[in-house]
Amino acid sequence: MSREQQAVARARKAFETGRSRPLEYRIIQLKNLQRLFIEREKDISDAIKKDLNKSEVGTQLYETMGLEGEINLAIRKLKEWAAPRPVEKNLLTLSDTVYIQPEPLGLVLIIGAWNYPWAVTIQPLIGAIAAGNAAVVKPSEVCVHTAKVMEDLLPLYIDKELYPVVTGGVAETQELLRQRFDYIFYTGNGTVGKVIMEAAAKHLTPVTLELGGKSPCYIDKNCDISIACRRITWGKYTNCGQTCIAPDYILCDPSIQDRVIEEVKKSIKDFYTENPKTCPDYGRIINQRHFKRIMALVGDSTVAAGGDGDESDCFIAPTVLRDVKPDAKVMQEEIFGPILPILPVSGLDEAIKFINKGEKPLALYVFSADEKVISRMRDETSSGGFLANDCLVHFSVSSLPFGGVGNSGMGCYHGKFSFDQLSHLRGCLIKKLKMEGVNNMRYPPHTPKKLGWARFFFLTTFDLGWAGRMLLLALMAVVAAFVLQL
Repeated sequence: MSREQQAVARARKAFETGRSRPLEYRIIQLKNLQRLFIEREKDISDAIKKDLNKSEVGTQLYETMGLEGEINLAIRKLKEWAAPRPVEKNLLTLSDTVYIQPEPLGLVLIIGAWNYPWAVTIQPLIGAIAAGNAAVVKPSEVCVHTAKVMEDLLPLYIDKELYPVVTGGVAETQELLRQRFDYIFYTGNGTVGKVIMEAAAKHLTPVTLELGGKSPCYIDKNCDISIACRRITWGKYTNCGQTCIAPDYILCDPSIQDRVIEEVKKSIKDFYTENPKTCPDYGRIINQRHFKRIMALVGDSTVAAGGDGDESDCFIAPTVLRDVKPDAKVMQEEIFGPILPILPVSGLDEAIKFINKGEKPLALYVFSADEKVISRMRDETSSGGFLANDCLVHFSVSSLPFGGVGNSGMGCYHGKFSFDQLSHLRGCLIKKLKMEGVNNMRYPPHTPKKLGWARFFFLTTFDLGWAGRMLLLALMAVVAAFVLQL
């Protein structure tokens, strides 16, 4: 039996003991996980520094602070989320107890990504724990140091049988995918997403795929261009552009292109100094393979800022491209790096048309002071998330579902959405062995009169208080006595 098979078998066996189901146990695990981020802050940040050159403050800001918030929310709301959820009834079920009961799915496989290795791996785990599941955690092997820290630390803080960490590369992931899971949660690219979905289909396992795509950013010429470019610069070059919801490219009127370039350059200098290579807040490309891929995208476009790199250090300067053509190399794939192409368009109509020609993105950004422009961009396009006049910040709002649509993914998470996504929402109806007369209308022999009564009872809904329900129950008793005569 392989190491992967053993981890899956142990997690399944641990789940079957039932110990992950009590809310008290789930809360203990979540509190222990929270303690990890407080007590091992330096271990976490040191590893991410080696992998992505993130600063200690940047690690807390973009990785662990959001996780602590998610854990706090789950602990505070878990009793409410896990409680039976009453639903509206029709007359036929008025005397019954009808509700939705969330229950654990079972064993979840979580395959994380390397760009925000703690945030996008542990956030689904928080949902899995809160929902009462077991989970096998597979961190990305690309973040070598972080994967090792995760493998070492998680078993010290949370149940190592229920939540094992499996490290390794493609072979280990393929071995995991050959096992049977009750849910698979994957964050990464669309190519691997298709492999995940194909493997899941063999066991009819449901999946959440958090993918990506080319997230557009339209700048209306009637807006505060300075503030817009400052926020876009932050959204684009954070983590050296390696963010699945980073603005991938800018669409704007040709008349404001020069101003946009100058404002972006100014913000780059403000954020990362005149020499971003020495700035502690400017990251690095994850490895040389991705460095070469990104640098190759620049060749057939005009560089307006940056454009230089150092392969030995995996450094690529914050780069802006101007007058980019739709058929340019940089427009053929998700950039996932610090390259910002600007495509001139004649206005909102052309921008919407261009966006709709491509695959549905994970995020869509519009900067405008005009509510009509914002509304049209929202209503005439489709994307996983939609933001007006800012970038990235929707990821931090636990009350919003985060996820893609079409090629940018399926399923969603964050806050209660994580809990619901990783729960089976079980429909329950509890009936008493009384008032059998009402059921006579559904039993053979079927007659037009019975059908008439059935239509009345089945198609009528009421939202009444306690007194109203008592009156209706009394009415049903009378009707039942009558129906018995049919």
